[in-house]
Amino acid sequence: MKKVLIISYYWPPSGGIAVHRCLKFAKYLREFGWEPIICTADNPEYPVLDEGNFIDVQKGTTILKTKTWEPYNLFKFITGKKREDRIHNVFLEEEETTFAHKLGIWIRGNIFIPDARRFWINPSVKYLTKYLKENKVDALFTNGPPQSTHMIAYGVKMKTGIPWHADFQDPWTQVDYFPQLMLNPISLKIHKAMERRVFNNADKVTICSDTWKKDLELIGAKDVGVIVWGYDEDDFANIKVEMSPKFTISHYGSLGPDRNAKTLWKALSIISEENKQFADDLEIELAGFIGHSIINKIESLGLKGNLSFFDHLSRKETLERMHRSQVLLLILNNMPNVNGRLPGKLFEYLASRRPIVVIGPEESDASQIVGGLNAGSNCGFDDLEKTIGLIKNLYEKFKSNTLLSNETDISEYSNRNLTKKLAGYLNQISSYHQ
Repeated sequence: MKKVLIISYYWPPSGGIAVHRCLKFAKYLREFGWEPIICTADNPEYPVLDEGNFIDVQKGTTILKTKTWEPYNLFKFITGKKREDRIHNVFLEEEETTFAHKLGIWIRGNIFIPDARRFWINPSVKYLTKYLKENKVDALFTNGPPQSTHMIAYGVKMKTGIPWHADFQDPWTQVDYFPQLMLNPISLKIHKAMERRVFNNADKVTICSDTWKKDLELIGAKDVGVIVWGYDEDDFANIKVEMSPKFTISHYGSLGPDRNAKTLWKALSIISEENKQFADDLEIELAGFIGHSIINKIESLGLKGNLSFFDHLSRKETLERMHRSQVLLLILNNMPNVNGRLPGKLFEYLASRRPIVVIGPEESDASQIVGGLNAGSNCGFDDLEKTIGLIKNLYEKFKSNTLLSNETDISEYSNRNLTKKLAGYLNQISSYHQ
């Protein structure tokens, strides 16, 4: 069996969505002739923990850990946070107007390049170069962000010549929050130079959507492949829950200022004022890190009594709640590169078989997938009339017990089938070096 060294910052006990890309690949790679070896950080700063993710770590998996230093205590000091506080994506925080927060972001963008995990790079390159002299592998696989993982693989490849597959959950210099890093010209030049090293030296580059594939190729990446996020059939095999008696509209995952669905909240408020029964039945369920401006907006529209939100749910409870919800909400980032945004939760929404409402452009990859599978509907960010009509239609179906589950075949998005695609790429690049 061939061996692949997977370099991933996120690994159990990390929670959140980011950990599942490499975790699910590693779970299924053996079925397709590849033995995964994991290299991860020994002392990471994870924003969310979930011990339940260890269930997917396969017996006998070799896990290597290298130490790093992360500047989060410095960031906490600068921004006045407590030492025990966990740091989410700084662009989900809504303190951008404070000098301390701006200073923290400036330091993040201009000093810690490519990201806050930069101090993991050199120790890992040194350790892995030595390890690989004694333990042969056939390929390297990295997943970012954090983009520091790619720089580790770059260093290892330069020293060993092992073929390398670089995978992106999000783009690097094209990611939606990149303009908010307040980069000076020198820092911007360094970021772009590092990105080019990946494009020029990786034997394969993949990203998670068709639109972002085209975006990468426009800035110099060659022959980019697409491996979307997916769902794990095992996670859904034994979920049996009763449907919510309320008209629940649910979103699972972080919501920052760029995903404040103001038009939707307004539509729900208008319908509630028109229809008391709707107001009594409505429940807005939000789970994850939710920005204060979103909570404030919903409450200001008279919907405080309809709102339920949770800071964090375990993966098991999240999937159970998806199944019991009447409608699942997918709010895309209202940013320039929105059309390529394919959140991981989309595919778990599909697997839960509940109707999906996508808030974002009709031409976005997410809207196209949902529409193509007859799995839900789309509303633009600012289309109030369409949003009101859609919610009323869904509510009427809820009241008449005709809000049915979608049974379209979605197997192409299973983690097993996506891992088969990854194994094909690994076979391809490893054959170049035989």
